[in-house]
Amino acid sequence: MEKTMIRKIKIVLVFMLVGLVAMADSTQFVMEGPEVVAMGEQFRLGFTLNERGTDLQLPDLSNFDVLMGPSTSQSSSIQIINGKTTQTSSFSYIFILRAKKEGKFSIRPASIKVGGKTYESNSLNIQVVKGQPQQSSGQQGGSQQNAQQQQDDTPSGNISKDNLFVRVAVDKTNVSKGEQILSTVKLYISQNVPLNGFDDVKLPSYEGFWTKDIDVPTQVNFTREVYNGKIYQVGILKKTILFPQQTGNIRIDPFEITCLVRQRVRQQQGFFDDFFDNYRVVKAKVVSDPVTINVKDLPNQPANFNGAVGNFTFSGTLDKTTAKSNEAMTLKLTVSGTGNLNLINPPKIELPQDFEAYEPKTTDKTMASDNGMSGSVTFEYLFIPRYAGNFTIPAVQFVSFNPSTRQFVTKSTEAFNIKIEKGKDDQNSGVVNSYSKEDVKMIGKDIRYIKQNRTQLKPKGSTFYGTIEFYSIFILSTLAFAVFYVVNRKKIEESKNLTLVKNKRANKVALKRLKEASGFLKSNQAEKFYEAVIKALWGYLSDKLAIPVADLNREKAAASLLDKGIEQDVVSELMKIIDDCEFARYAPSAFSGTMTEIYDGAAKVMGIFEKQIK
Repeated sequence: MEKTMIRKIKIVLVFMLVGLVAMADSTQFVMEGPEVVAMGEQFRLGFTLNERGTDLQLPDLSNFDVLMGPSTSQSSSIQIINGKTTQTSSFSYIFILRAKKEGKFSIRPASIKVGGKTYESNSLNIQVVKGQPQQSSGQQGGSQQNAQQQQDDTPSGNISKDNLFVRVAVDKTNVSKGEQILSTVKLYISQNVPLNGFDDVKLPSYEGFWTKDIDVPTQVNFTREVYNGKIYQVGILKKTILFPQQTGNIRIDPFEITCLVRQRVRQQQGFFDDFFDNYRVVKAKVVSDPVTINVKDLPNQPANFNGAVGNFTFSGTLDKTTAKSNEAMTLKLTVSGTGNLNLINPPKIELPQDFEAYEPKTTDKTMASDNGMSGSVTFEYLFIPRYAGNFTIPAVQFVSFNPSTRQFVTKSTEAFNIKIEKGKDDQNSGVVNSYSKEDVKMIGKDIRYIKQNRTQLKPKGSTFYGTIEFYSIFILSTLAFAVFYVVNRKKIEESKNLTLVKNKRANKVALKRLKEASGFLKSNQAEKFYEAVIKALWGYLSDKLAIPVADLNREKAAASLLDKGIEQDVVSELMKIIDDCEFARYAPSAFSGTMTEIYDGAAKVMGIFEKQIK
């Protein structure tokens, strides 16, 4: 009894100790602040703790003026999940700082005590740049007057390139063929430019590259960034991994986007109009500068090089080392790492003579991120040994090019020793052993021998051939074929007209693509849904109007539809659907519709086109 009590006490103490360790490990002390500030600008430096603490020790802030602080606050929240109630608390300490000089400064961790134990926060790097000059009241009034005049004279928007621009940023411009490049399309907005949304977007074609898009949020998030010594609000519109497929200088075409900017207009028409401000949204088209990538060829490529460029590991496994003749076996070769995984060709393997091999199956598990293309690709080789014996599959070599060292790297597996026993259906193993599979295509049970049994012959006329029934069926079949040809001659003539064929299949193709959009609609995948709708519309118009997609644009599509007799209201509805899809993808805040409305509108418009365009 006493031993049982001691054991229970030990268990309770262990659980208490584990709980204390877990509580200690869950304590978080975080320092937060902006990455970039301007001279003369006030900013917040905050410390957040999820436990009640004492004795806050600040780091060295000699490069900043402490204008206010600490301002303390406490918040708590209660959650009830499956009947279990949890409560969390947060304690904040806020300071208002202002930089004394320009430069890059590192703020070391702060410390605080919780339950007698000291905890440190993270460190923080802050860049201080030159502030923007302030205008006097007279200059400001004059600039407003000039801005008003510019808005009246230029309804499409007249915004300085220093205040609103877009650029295609690449992490490197000198690479080797097949080396991955991270391309990021960024929109830079000055703090005094009120962005209201986006309109037309023209993406770079990335001709000469194999591309893989990186998923970015549909809602553009803006963060602070310093460019050419000035602070901007920067939003990432698109991220793409590029793999150059040719050498020399490859030009990345500019990125174009039309921004909707809200501007204030003061119209002095009466006494009371001086007290009210009117706003209007103007269009400002911004175009990035083209980017040139210098691509170098790979030096002295080995004969067994299969196109792998990056940093990889290589391994191989055999599903079994003992089998019976005519029994399938699988060899798996796996390439893992970072680089052009999707462009790697299957390595060559040397199988023993008379092993029947099939084309390898490729399975890739890759992901695209800011670190590039990473993951693995597996090649499965299925082969069948046809006769018994001991065999060896030589070591498989994998050659890749490492762009950081500009050297070829060779890795290989071990040799695979295989023992094949005689199977039940191996009837000719002793004979087949001296032939290759090129000499004998059918072995084992596949070989068919000449029958030597006596066959009883029948006299002429006793068989179906040559009888009245035979000739009757022959004549009827000929007549049926002639009727079938006459009836289907019109279809045969129509099939020769490629434009007419495309016209007939337009609705089928469009409905198929809208079916894909319907799947995204049901799974609530907004970005993929809008992309599928746009592709369906442009593909439908390309087939229906006999205009290649590369040559098709809004103006040409509208003009062609009007020439086909489509009413202006229907054409306007089509353009509105395309605009709504673009808004939903790149400026969700400016789009108030729903995916169901877009889907129904696209189906309705294509139904009208199908009826009226012949």
